[in-house]
Amino acid sequence: MSTTSVDESSTESPTAQVFRYERPSLEGRSKAGCPLGRTDISRVEIQVVSEGGDNSLHYHQHVDGFRFILAGRARFYTTNDELFADIGPMEGIVIPRGIPYWFESASDTPLEMFHLEAYDRPLTKDQVRGDRVDLAPRKPSELYKG
Repeated sequence: MSTTSVDESSTESPTAQVFRYERPSLEGRSKAGCPLGRTDISRVEIQVVSEGGDNSLHYHQHVDGFRFILAGRARFYTTNDELFADIGPMEGIVIPRGIPYWFESASDTPLEMFHLEAYDRPLTKDQVRGDRVDLAPRKPSELYKG
């Protein structure tokens, strides 16, 4: 896997980023991500999610999320576990900031999902991590390991 990223402490002008995707191995985990690129107002990754890799109900204050399914299926829910999307390959969903949601892998094969985050203002990696507002306790697959 080969990626590049923007040095957030740099005052230089942004540069183009070239990336290559190789599907990450789950190796006993229920979720893995492959970062593809980042700017001060966006981030792109591919997420691979197997059974048990779903997340808990939450929303983002400053982040709009765009998800596009490459393989597998995903179900997206909102408050009270109300299903609002059941999508498969070559289908996607846009979740604007402020919308509560959680998702799960919904097939026998791992979910492979392109994920673009767009920010309403420049955010550092730590600010993005702190932008999430949990409405339910995080599941073990969501706990930050970095």
